[in-house]
Amino acid sequence: MGSAASSLPSPVAGASESGRPRLTVERLARRARQRRQIQSMIAACFVLDAAVLLIYAHAGTTSVLVATSYALTGLFLVAVYVLLSERGFHERFRDHYLVAPQSAVNMVNLLVFTYIAPEVGVLFLCNLFVVFGFGALRTSARQTAVVWTIMVLGLAALFLGTDKAIGMPTGTRIDRLATMLVFALTIGRCMYLGIFSSSMQQSLYQSGVKLKEAYRRIEELAELDELTGTSNRRSIMRTLEDEIARCARNGSTCAVALIDLDHFKRINDVYGHPIGDEALRTFAIGMFANLRSIDRFGRYGGEEFLLVLPDLSQDQAMRALERLRAIIADLDWSAFSPGMRVTISAGVTTLKPNENSDTLLARADGALYAAKARGRNRIASA
Repeated sequence: MGSAASSLPSPVAGASESGRPRLTVERLARRARQRRQIQSMIAACFVLDAAVLLIYAHAGTTSVLVATSYALTGLFLVAVYVLLSERGFHERFRDHYLVAPQSAVNMVNLLVFTYIAPEVGVLFLCNLFVVFGFGALRTSARQTAVVWTIMVLGLAALFLGTDKAIGMPTGTRIDRLATMLVFALTIGRCMYLGIFSSSMQQSLYQSGVKLKEAYRRIEELAELDELTGTSNRRSIMRTLEDEIARCARNGSTCAVALIDLDHFKRINDVYGHPIGDEALRTFAIGMFANLRSIDRFGRYGGEEFLLVLPDLSQDQAMRALERLRAIIADLDWSAFSPGMRVTISAGVTTLKPNENSDTLLARADGALYAAKARGRNRIASA
């Protein structure tokens, strides 16, 4: 199965500025170990084929020299490959398994032995299918075409350039046994090829699923405020712009509220920043638990939050914010620290025809400052 298993996929690595993979020592060691494992399987295949050739030799069909020469040649190729691998030669190339060169060398080797020992040529020609099949799993279309061309030229030279009679020995019971083993081993290797191809596709599919999930998580984190889990400013502003566009298309209503935690700096100063962070998180959880599924809530900056309320009039939005204000005020804040109390103030306004987000938020901000001026812990309307 010379170079057959060398079609295993190479690990993904980050690229350096030169375009070459930037690999850790551990990754390099793992890749070298994978190449050694592959070559050990290839060496085993050469030994198995040599054993079949010895059966042919026992029947008198070929010589023991053919069997030993084939085994030694194969093991020599494996040893050269492993030596180059251990010296780091393979890491210079994008495909660190060097599938195409290995496939070409092994095909030439098989064709040469078919010429030398045509009486048992069936063994070498069957192995051509295995080598080419495994090589095609990893080589590019161009590399596959090159390897295929080498194989076709070699076959043409063998079949058309010589008068060698390519044998499939079946003259004696021992010959028939050896030929049966040739086909059994070839079919077994082809089955391994199918199993390997399926497992590789499954591995690629699972990697794709994990990659998509990682990208989804990255996008999600890029839109969330790390402390509170609410939408960050960029995300909530994009949501507001989308809602304004929807209202322009449908003629529907939309209310917004700018919400501020009262005296939050004092909370940080008196109880400490860790308690302040917990207060922000608890406030966000309390809000999420009492919003509609279509409402959107995000951190606008510091202790200030933006709430987008689709399809609500001014009066409805005021009632909704008054309910939320009461809920937040009634939470057991003393669980964080005795005597601690957190309240909110909010400015509420509704979208006017042809209005943009800047003027809408300016009116909400003005209402928020009005609520603070009236003593905080209250809702004001623009």
